[in-house]
Amino acid sequence: MTGFLTPVLITLKLAAMTTVLLVIFSLPLAWWLATTRTRLRPLVEAVVALPLVLPPTVLGFYLLIFLSPESPLGAAWVRLTGETLTFSFSGLVVGSFLYSLPFAVQPLQTAFQSVGTGYMEAAATLGATRLDAFRSVALPLARRGVLTAAVLSFAHTLGEFGVVLMVGGNIPGKTRVLSIEVFSAVETLDYATAHLLSAGLLVFSFLVLSAVYILNRRDGAGR
Repeated sequence: MTGFLTPVLITLKLAAMTTVLLVIFSLPLAWWLATTRTRLRPLVEAVVALPLVLPPTVLGFYLLIFLSPESPLGAAWVRLTGETLTFSFSGLVVGSFLYSLPFAVQPLQTAFQSVGTGYMEAAATLGATRLDAFRSVALPLARRGVLTAAVLSFAHTLGEFGVVLMVGGNIPGKTRVLSIEVFSAVETLDYATAHLLSAGLLVFSFLVLSAVYILNRRDGAGR
């Protein structure tokens, strides 16, 4: 069992960091998508939703090129940190961030759209700036969407395989996450290990999602 500890810790660390970054980035983006009237909105929404339909290996392949030491970003990262973005934990974070982006943005956008403009207009008449109204009115009213976005991002990152394998490879103690550990167990016909890890991920994902739905239902009934 101790052999599973490192992949578990790497996976949890990756999911936690990805979730925090996604929520921070997605809040202003989802608010803009929910309130803007620009004709560019459908194009931005399409870009955000692209990971939902794009094969993970395709996204992973282009990330592998984009983050490689030969690319401007990859080269700058090597000069700054001394390590490559590809086949590293940092690369896993970048890949997971992009692959889970729609799971954070879409629930937040839906939540902000449900807030409507009435509360914001009322706050404006009381002298609140747009930022103040967002923090004190829109954000609290959209708390269910924030919770859903965070949990879906976390749960989705736990099960990522194609993108993390393409970008990070399968380096024990560095980039080998639980999904890759399951794949490696199946490759070596170690079905007992594969069953154990898969069942753990299945139960954990089910409990997390059930908790979100229960909390959302209680929150909705309390309004």
